[in-house]
Formats: sequence, C-alpha cells, structure tokens
Amino acid sequence: MAHLSIIGTGNMGQAIAALAGRGGHAVQLLGSDDAGVPITGDIVVLAVPYPAVRTVLAERGDALAGKVVVDITNPLDFETFDSLTVAADGSATEEIAAALPGSRVLKAFNTNFASTLASGSLGALTTTVLIAGDDTDAKADLAAVVDSGGLRALDAGSLKRARELEALGFLQITLAANEKVSWTGGLGVVA
Repeated sequence: MAHLSIIGTGNMGQAIAALAGRGGHAVQLLGSDDAGVPITGDIVVLAVPYPAVRTVLAERGDALAGKVVVDITNPLDFETFDSLTVAADGSATEEIAAALPGSRVLKAFNTNFASTLASGSLGALTTTVLIAGDDTDAKADLAAVVDSGGLRALDAGSLKRARELEALGFLQITLAANEKVSWTGGLGVVA
C-alpha cells in the first residue's frame, strides 16, 4: 500500500485522492490552509495550477527530499489559452526536477480531465494515465497506484517526454475550452 500526499483540493486533487482510495492506498489531502501540516506521503502529487508551484516549492521544498513528486500541471497561458509558458525545449516538470534535486520527479495526470479519472473511462476506453520520468521504481510505484484504482498506467518514457505530455495536455484543454471536445471526454489511448 502506498501513501500519497496530494497538495491541492480542487477537482484534480479530489479525483486523484479518490483513485488512490479505490486502490486501498492511504491519502493525505492538503489545501492552502494546511501550509503548516507536515507531508506524510511517500508519493506527493502537486495538484495545483502551474503558477502556484513556485509557492509550494518555496514553502515545502525541503520536505519533498527523498519523495516521489508527481507534477500534474499544464503550464499554459490561462489568459489567452494560446501558448505554453515554458520554453519550447523544456517543461514545467523539468523545472520542478531542477528545483528538487533530492526528489524523484514524475509527470502524470496532466493529459486527463478529473471527470475521466473519477469515472475510470473515456467513452468505451479505460482511462489511461501517461507517466514520464527518469526513475523506473518511482514510475512503477505510481503505476501500481493507478492500476489498483482501476485505471491503466502507461510508461511514456523519460522525463524529457514531459514536454510532449504538456503539449498534449494543452491541446486537449484548448479543444475543451473551444467546445470541440467535452470536459468529460478528451483524448484516449488504444493499445
């Protein structure tokens, strides 16, 4: 059984907490009022908007050393919805990994909407969570949480693949914001 600490109590934080709970894992859900509460999980999910990550790292960076840190952010310009706010050859996840050299940083959940995490399906497909990172054991630990919650985990490669996952997340959000796909739908993986 894994123990997750999820920083962020919005739709995504709650959906990930429910997923982990379905798999029988312990979950600590931390909101903005819980800044002084110690992180107890071995897997820490950053379920906050990308602009809030800097604050979380400033307040809790030392407590994340030695932990698996999962970045779910999509670093897009929320005013225009027309671009990512990170360099074209980088990613938000790589920035987080650079700021947390003592942590094992992964990218996951950013290509999923909360509704598909909660329902476990995307149309006729089982919801797939794409996971990128450089630490094989960390990816396996997160994949076990995803799989035990009834979803499908898929290893998307090294941490460098976070940039493609962020581009895919950006595309999906743009399509939903422009009512081309529904917020209860999205892009699926057929293997």
